[in-house]
Amino acid sequence: MNAVSDRPSDTSAFFHPFDNPRTLPFSLRIGEEKYRGFPEGVPVCVEARIPEEKVSEFVFEGTLPGGIKVRAECLEYSDCPVREIFFTVKNDSDADSGRIGDMALSLSLPLKNPIIKYGNGDTCRSDGYSFFETDLSEPLSLSPTSGTSCQGAFPYFTVTGEEYEARIAVGWPGKWRADFSAENGTVSFSCSQDRLGTILHPGETLRSPRMTFMIYEKGCVPYTGINTWRRWYLKHILPHGNGDYPGPALCLHNFMAGGMPEFTGADEENQTTALETYISRGLRPDIWWIDAGWYPCGGEWKRTGTWRPDDKRFPDGLAPIGRKCRENGVKLLLWFEPERVYEGSELDSAHPEWLLTKRNDDGTVAKNRLLNLGNTDALSFICRHVDGLIKTSGVGVYRQDFNFDPLPYWIQNEGPDRTGYPENAHIQGYLAYWDYLLSNNPGLLIDSCASGGRRNDLETMRRAVTLHYTDVGYGNHPIKQKQHREMFEWIPYFRAHDMNWFDRATKTYGKSSKTDPFSYQNAFTPAMTSMIKHDAPKEDISEARKYSLIQKRAARLELDGDFYPLTECRADPADAYAIQFDSPERNEGFVQIIMNHLSPDSVFRAFLHNVRDGRVYRFEDPVSGNAFEATADEIKRGLELKVDPGQALILFYSSSD
Repeated sequence: MNAVSDRPSDTSAFFHPFDNPRTLPFSLRIGEEKYRGFPEGVPVCVEARIPEEKVSEFVFEGTLPGGIKVRAECLEYSDCPVREIFFTVKNDSDADSGRIGDMALSLSLPLKNPIIKYGNGDTCRSDGYSFFETDLSEPLSLSPTSGTSCQGAFPYFTVTGEEYEARIAVGWPGKWRADFSAENGTVSFSCSQDRLGTILHPGETLRSPRMTFMIYEKGCVPYTGINTWRRWYLKHILPHGNGDYPGPALCLHNFMAGGMPEFTGADEENQTTALETYISRGLRPDIWWIDAGWYPCGGEWKRTGTWRPDDKRFPDGLAPIGRKCRENGVKLLLWFEPERVYEGSELDSAHPEWLLTKRNDDGTVAKNRLLNLGNTDALSFICRHVDGLIKTSGVGVYRQDFNFDPLPYWIQNEGPDRTGYPENAHIQGYLAYWDYLLSNNPGLLIDSCASGGRRNDLETMRRAVTLHYTDVGYGNHPIKQKQHREMFEWIPYFRAHDMNWFDRATKTYGKSSKTDPFSYQNAFTPAMTSMIKHDAPKEDISEARKYSLIQKRAARLELDGDFYPLTECRADPADAYAIQFDSPERNEGFVQIIMNHLSPDSVFRAFLHNVRDGRVYRFEDPVSGNAFEATADEIKRGLELKVDPGQALILFYSSSD
């Protein structure tokens, strides 16, 4: 896609302008009264802002009967055909409100004979990150299977009609619901919190999900929609700490130090020694990773809720490690799971009133408690406490995990006429918590994780990157390729491990792991963790240095260029997997072919996108150093490239007239 001449026309503004408070696409019910947009007779205050270049924000505020203040916040982008909206309702009266429900955002899209493409998100199984397609001859409803936004349903959708295509995202870090139906050439879409019907006490607020939509004429340029979304995402959504978004990154760690699980054996000495050793051997990380277990937990990292460095292993706290990182231009990453409070931890003992509990099927109380971020005292504490740890430890990347389902905790603590309120209040607190950390720590990067990628909706991604998008298939390459295919399309900044689990003797993917050229090639994403040990043999360190440089070169094009999948992606070990990234502004890109281990072929014919007539292209293999040239006409006939099963090839190219 040529980023200038082939940009889609801004049809989203034509179909859904945010210029009339009476037609804004929000709706709600209060008692028996239903509202869509601000009704006639309700005064509406409108405020216009320009929060960043190419972005206009419009805030509409009015009070409905009964003292319910509605505030709708709308964003329009002048450089991309994208619109966004969410709204809040607040009880501004001095009495309880009527029962509030059906808080939804909706669209009507001019899509004839529509096909919807949707995914199942991260299921924590090998079947996750799958795409599905169906027509809308019957209505379709989608919702995640838990209280995390990407488990079992992916809150990103593409709906294609004869003339137009729409890309839609739901931003809600809990259990959302999306409904699609089609009739007479029009697709109707609505999104909401899945369960909501609650009174509001005086001063309480409810928030809707955020709806983001992009509508454009289909045209004839392949993958226009994907690349328009990617460019918008990288410019406007990917967090821009200190004025720039995160660049290519190499992550290193001293995992399972002392033979203990995760980082329960980590201490000041083994962490600083490993970091210094890597650097002295020419492998300098961008991020030094300390994951679960740095706090007092008795060797069981899941015992969360005591958020302070274990003084037996870190007598001076984490500051010496943070200082060592800073001296070497490295960001320290530190893992937290603040929402999970384990039985007997300091938080559980000191502040049980801040916690939500859940009864198991047998009547016992679950050992995990949920820190209630809808409780203002709990929220205030965790904001101040973690902010202090970030500052004193020198943390550059705050990593937040979430390893259990909050939905039963919310449901079991709802109370009469409060369906959905604990979830809604918790989500508001969760977003406020991250906003607090970001505003108080300029340049801080947040890594979103929830047993992998179970909470990577667009509202979360406005504040974070996902450096750990799954717990599944680190070294199972066909599964990994399927995951990467979805991530490159929708959430283009993420991280992968360079691991290989393939057993050549059994021709299956087992449990043993190694790093090798094939595993590195499968990990070429914007951020990469090398699993090479700091005390590995010299030749292994040399190989890691070589491939980390190639990864960074590829990553820059993955962040600056347009994405073109060249093959289907079926998670089949007999398939070839091929992708292309092309930067029309820089007249360069790369093509990568991965021939999976059970492929029957040794030759791949690559048909590249955005090949410009009359140009000569120079291709370079950074692994072998070999190079060749080809004309545009030769490339259009297909590049025949030799790649044996279990091997991969990456070719960087540039072009000239």
